[in-house]
Order: sequence, then C-alpha cells, then structure tokens
Amino acid sequence: MAAKSKINKKTLGKYVYAYGRRKGAIASVRLFEGKGTDTINEKEIKKVYTSQRYLKVLYSPLEATENKGKYYFTVKVRGGGVTGQLSAIKLAISRALVRLDQDYKLELNKLKLLTVDSRVKERKKPGLKKARKREQYSKR
Repeated sequence: MAAKSKINKKTLGKYVYAYGRRKGAIASVRLFEGKGTDTINEKEIKKVYTSQRYLKVLYSPLEATENKGKYYFTVKVRGGGVTGQLSAIKLAISRALVRLDQDYKLELNKLKLLTVDSRVKERKKPGLKKARKREQYSKR
C-alpha cells in the first residue's frame, strides 16, 4: 500500500490562510499574490490604522521577507483592543508567509515575529476588587 502524500489544502487555490491571537483578539488573514488593497474588516487599512507606527508594525513580516509589493491581504479581526488586534494580525501574516514558503521561518523567528505572546488579563477573584487588589488591612 502506497503512502498518501500530504497536501496542504489551505495553500491550494488563490490565497494562503492563517490565524493569529493576542490577548482577547483573534485575527484570520488571507494572503493573496499580486497587487491589491490591504483591508481589515472590509475597510481600507489606512482608515483603520492612521498612525505610521502602527503601519510599520503591521507590515514588518512582509518587509522582513522582502514581499511588501508582491502580496496583499484581507483580515477579519474581532475582540481585544487596538494593540491586541495589531499583534494578532502581525502574527497571522507571519504564519501565512511561513505556510507559503518554509524558508521564511528562519528570518521571521530571528525577528520574533512567530513568537506567540500568551499573556492575557488575569481573572477577577471573588472577595477582591480586581484580580489582586484587596482592601487595605487595618491592624486596629
């Protein structure tokens, strides 16, 4: 019996698909080859992130692999805040690039773009005001 070759069904077709998570944010990215407009939740990227600092972080995986003009992406992101969503999108783009070509993994790992930041907000405990904040102790 011959062994079946594993074909990555997510890389077949027009785009490469990947997820990214950070804090409460979850981003799913479709990376397309060619020229097009980058969108986040069906809005143009410059309308969502107006700051150059945010755009630099967002495009860092594409710039690190020298693919900025070669690919464009569409993102669906939900949950979290601005920073969490930005980090989730950055991770998803990095993962999509690695799915596209395994040679990018080494470069992206050096820049820590594939490292998942698993820190999340600690839950509130009963009897406390916040996760760790207590009422002040009075000795007398």
